[in-house]
Amino acid sequence: MGLWLAGIEGFALSMGLILAIGPQNIFVLRQGLLRSHVFAVCLVCSLSDALLISAGVLGLGSVLAGIEGAELLVSVAAALFIGGYGVMRVRSAMDPVGMSVGEDEAMALGPTIGTALAFTFLNPHVYLDTVLVIGGAASRYSVDDRVAFAVGASLASFLFFFALGYGAGRLSSVLDRPESWRAIDMGIACVMFVIAGAIAYPVL
Repeated sequence: MGLWLAGIEGFALSMGLILAIGPQNIFVLRQGLLRSHVFAVCLVCSLSDALLISAGVLGLGSVLAGIEGAELLVSVAAALFIGGYGVMRVRSAMDPVGMSVGEDEAMALGPTIGTALAFTFLNPHVYLDTVLVIGGAASRYSVDDRVAFAVGASLASFLFFFALGYGAGRLSSVLDRPESWRAIDMGIACVMFVIAGAIAYPVL
């Protein structure tokens, strides 16, 4: 029974953290709307979260906390990357060509996976959520229960990302107009700029 309780708690905690709007979620949503490499993006984001969750449960949080300057470096890199992606979305919104859902708008698989990885590992908040919060919550359990906790937390990531990616794809048929994508890209850009500012402000 203890394993089940640990797994359920891990699932609930992870789902609560991942529901917050972030650059990773927005990227998955946009790829789902475009129906572009949806499975690969969802799988990469899910596996990355599972890796970080496992690292947190194994105690990596205390190691990261002891590295001087790590937070500043990750935060600056994340702010620059996320801000740059926001600029890309503004440029896309200003150009009516290629905003419809189709092959012209889709990136190749390699750059798409690279972007998904960057949104995951360059976001300092993902370390706070997966490594520190989830890892800290699991620390009070025995070794076997920690494994169940990590499995439950990872399962939440898989469920969320695949639901988000493929759920968004069902809306793409009604969003196949340049005007719709103009609004979507401008909205994404605004969120990205806010996130970049929120990440950079505390460390600058």
